[in-house]
Amino acid sequence: MGKLQEFDITFTNNKVVYGPGESISGTVKIRTGHSLQYKAIKVNCQGSCGISNKVNDNSWALEEQYFNSTLSVADKGTLAAGEHSFPFQFLIPVAVPTSFEGPFGKIVYRVRAAIDTPRFSKDYKAQRAFYLLNRLDLNEVPDIEHPSYAVTTKKFSYLLVKTGTLMLKARSDLRGYIPGQIIKLATEIHNKSGKDTGCVLASLIQKVTYKTKRPVFDLRTIAEVEGAGVKAGKHAEWREQIIVPPLPQTALAGCSLVDIDYFIQVSLKSPDAVVTLPIYIGNIAVNLSPPRPVLSTPDHRAAAMSTSAAAAGVMPSAPPAEEEGPGEGLCAGGLASEEIPTKSHSQQDPSGQTVTMSPGAFSHAPGHRRPDASAPLFCLSTGATIPFFTEGNDTPIPTSCSLILPPEYSWDYPHEPPPTYEESCSSVNTS
Repeated sequence: MGKLQEFDITFTNNKVVYGPGESISGTVKIRTGHSLQYKAIKVNCQGSCGISNKVNDNSWALEEQYFNSTLSVADKGTLAAGEHSFPFQFLIPVAVPTSFEGPFGKIVYRVRAAIDTPRFSKDYKAQRAFYLLNRLDLNEVPDIEHPSYAVTTKKFSYLLVKTGTLMLKARSDLRGYIPGQIIKLATEIHNKSGKDTGCVLASLIQKVTYKTKRPVFDLRTIAEVEGAGVKAGKHAEWREQIIVPPLPQTALAGCSLVDIDYFIQVSLKSPDAVVTLPIYIGNIAVNLSPPRPVLSTPDHRAAAMSTSAAAAGVMPSAPPAEEEGPGEGLCAGGLASEEIPTKSHSQQDPSGQTVTMSPGAFSHAPGHRRPDASAPLFCLSTGATIPFFTEGNDTPIPTSCSLILPPEYSWDYPHEPPPTYEESCSSVNTS
């Protein structure tokens, strides 16, 4: 840096996660070995979004700016050799989206500092990123506490001359979840044919839409579980659970260039049958009604405790016990049904045990203090599967959360992208 030995930006209390309407403050630190003349020392705070049609391309096709404020902390003068500090403070606007980083664009916030020097001298610049969390309260979404439900009927031919009918139904217990919560999935398959079906697959999928002139749909499988097939002429049920890992929230309110949707896709490969359950991922959990006092059996008491904990904002660390037996759920008319065994689950370790996380591992509150420095907390997820630890760290540290799979991208331009929540939350598909 020549005359400049240090030029850095620090935030008050090393805080790097903020909310809309908060003020961000800090200090510009300068250390010089010799005197340094300057025309001005300025600090800028900026938030913007940029998207592109190419992967990891910073030459944005479209951009939008959320705020851009500049403060002059020192006017024309000379910095003597030694250390100097210049405080700054900015107010973050209320209507700004959550930070986000994806392969085709990002929403970024940063503070920049610059020393403007006299003509023919070198200017100096420094910058530091901060992260913004605009919370999504799931309780503000209509009917969020109701199940998400879908059904499809498939007629197919086999052995060239025979025909069969298959009905596939799927249901989730809620329409909205926060990281750390459990998605309870119930699937029912009526195989009215003489042919066994293929395996049943349930996936938690994220769809990010980058709204360029030719929109890009980035699809990613977050978690996946596979069940066995259904024998010919049988009626079977499958119950599974998926833990929601740290993920960016649905929609990214305040951003017009990037949109995020989540859905659970349940499918059979033989015959081909698919149902889609749109869901929300938010930051504030659904307030569920208190359990009824008439529940008295051990299983029902456990279910009541689980519901009460969810209403209080306590996030489970492992899937709770099943609330219903294999033949008590979706089966109409009390018909006998078989239980479909699970073959594989992406949220299990090699020994077959479900991955568990401590309840504190999914903290999403800016300013939340860690009780134990040896166990950093999750504070925010900026990317499709890129959360980080922040509190107490100047630089965010990427997490190694075992619940997050390696990305599985679909970077083409599908003719029929998966439906949004509004398009399909109340529809029943029949084919």
